[in-house]
Amino acid sequence: MNLAATGLGAAISLGSATALAALLVPGTARPAVGGTGTALTGLAGMLAGAAALAGQSFSLNLPMLLPLSGVSLTLDALGGLFTVVTGGVAVAAGVYGISYGGHGLRRRGVQVALPLFVVSLLLVPSAASVATFLLCWELMALASLVLVVAEHTSRPEVASAGRWYAGMTQLGFLTILIGLLLFTAHAGDDSFQRLRAAAAELPAGVAGAVFALTLAGFASKAGIVPLHAWLPRAHPEAPSHVSALMSAAMVNLGVYGIVRVGFDLLSGGPALWWLVVLGIGAASAVYGILHAALSNDLKRLLGYSTTENLGLVLVGIGAAGLFNSSGHRALAGVALAAALLHVVGHAAFKTVLFLSAGSVLHATGTRDLDALGGLRGRMPVTTALFGLGALAASALPPGTAFVSEWLLLQALVHGLPAAGTVTTVAMPVAVAAVALTAGLAVVTFVKAFGVGFLARPRGEGAERAHESPVTMLVGTAIAAVPTVALALAPTVLLPALGAVSADLVGGQDPVSGAVTLRLSGVAGSLSPLLLAAALLAATLTVTLLVRTFAGRPGRRAARLWDCGAGPLSARMEYTATSFTEPEQRVFDSIARPQTEVDTHHHDRDRYLVRAVRYRRVLPDRIERYLYRPVLAFLAAWGRTGRWLATGSVHRYLGYGFYTLCGALLLLAVTR
Repeated sequence: MNLAATGLGAAISLGSATALAALLVPGTARPAVGGTGTALTGLAGMLAGAAALAGQSFSLNLPMLLPLSGVSLTLDALGGLFTVVTGGVAVAAGVYGISYGGHGLRRRGVQVALPLFVVSLLLVPSAASVATFLLCWELMALASLVLVVAEHTSRPEVASAGRWYAGMTQLGFLTILIGLLLFTAHAGDDSFQRLRAAAAELPAGVAGAVFALTLAGFASKAGIVPLHAWLPRAHPEAPSHVSALMSAAMVNLGVYGIVRVGFDLLSGGPALWWLVVLGIGAASAVYGILHAALSNDLKRLLGYSTTENLGLVLVGIGAAGLFNSSGHRALAGVALAAALLHVVGHAAFKTVLFLSAGSVLHATGTRDLDALGGLRGRMPVTTALFGLGALAASALPPGTAFVSEWLLLQALVHGLPAAGTVTTVAMPVAVAAVALTAGLAVVTFVKAFGVGFLARPRGEGAERAHESPVTMLVGTAIAAVPTVALALAPTVLLPALGAVSADLVGGQDPVSGAVTLRLSGVAGSLSPLLLAAALLAATLTVTLLVRTFAGRPGRRAARLWDCGAGPLSARMEYTATSFTEPEQRVFDSIARPQTEVDTHHHDRDRYLVRAVRYRRVLPDRIERYLYRPVLAFLAAWGRTGRWLATGSVHRYLGYGFYTLCGALLLLAVTR
């Protein structure tokens, strides 16, 4: 029995049955039915992906299911990796949604779309033909759009986010469609097997056009700069378990598309392709984490963090392509393995963070970090889980992102003496981008955790906060398990990732070792478990020494920080705005924040100030200077075209007559 085929079939069946059940059951039971069915669908997907990673790949052709081309499915090791990740995120999000979905999300459309969204996420990596791939991709886009606008009746921002998401998604789909149809036209058939065989005979210009078009579409789905405008809008406004699915699973399929087309179907390609990938990845990483560091909206912060982490993934993929094009297979394998490990690690800790942020929103009613604080005593479990996710995302040992970024840096640093002029220039820039990103990530998540969860509450919502329901905590804890496992024992997964990398770029497995990571062809090793044990021992030692000396006779406790003014109040604490003031000043020329200061005076005496309100807004400069002018031009073009629609039937007939005459003249000239 092929477990990959069985698992994928079970996932499709369970997801379809869950959607049907959510359509029929009463409203009070829909969240439980939808969440449970979604979790089971994800579990079956994990089984299928794990079996494919272990070597049990399968192929299935259903010629009668889809007109003209039929449906073709193949789940190999690369697709299995993304299927495992998607399934794991779906399990956590499904369990979480049992309770979270009961708060304004009981409508049939939402509960039907959730399992169908998961099914589409599982089918995209299994597609083995262009028609099947595009069908599954569009199903994923439509299902996710329904979920993004689930709360459009309660907040006008949701409708705006939905419009941005729909527009960017369909434009990305259009570029992927054109690129793959161009590829199919030269291959003579739309099966991936035929595309691989035809890649060697593809003209260089056509191959470059196919890669550029598909890269644009896949980068848009991954939230890569400058095609990221939808992401910081849609992720904050979507329900939190949907945000987790989008940020930890859906955006990964943009990475999957780049790897599948670039390394698999097109067999690598010239260095210029991958230099572009590395460049947009580095720009996205720095741009995303800078906006995350300066953002005060907790979910928007996490959305920009997704742009940062997917940018790091593209840095690894671009470096792997550069090394592969110059024949350095070992370095290419290490870079690609680092990128794939970061995909898995990011999915784990971003699920924890988004689900924890959803718990905060559920308990306080706000996402504004300046209005939070004091949640440690009121929400201890959520605080611990968010702290774990923040540590994992901070690229500090023993965090989850630390291992993958260490691997990535090893490949970049060792690539300096092994490559030509272009790579010699690109590698130091990439190293600097990764280092800057790591530093700003620490600032970002120290701010998110310290300002949002510690100290005293600064708003009414934080004052009345309470711990989340059990299923929401269990769903978050499910995602925390692989987060910890990947931080302490990445060697469990790295051999499988190394095999996938070696299959795509050639050469031997780039990573080996049971406890200590050893890199093939590169002088580098790391033991995450021993490093974590050493840090834990050092922490316990320092704590014991402090307690020993602090408890000596003759010492007494005293307040040191109130300056004689009594206990500290919430007004004396750092806010998210003030915490990142130094970073704002350093990057002022890049971020260009807009500040507003409202001064309120006393009614009796205008010289006495009653209150001062400071507000900082951080606009997206790419959106401001790229998207806004384009949208303004399209709006103006639409307004100028209104004079054509006068309501006169005679004029409309004239339009048709002149168009027909023009077409006939064109045919006569070109014959």
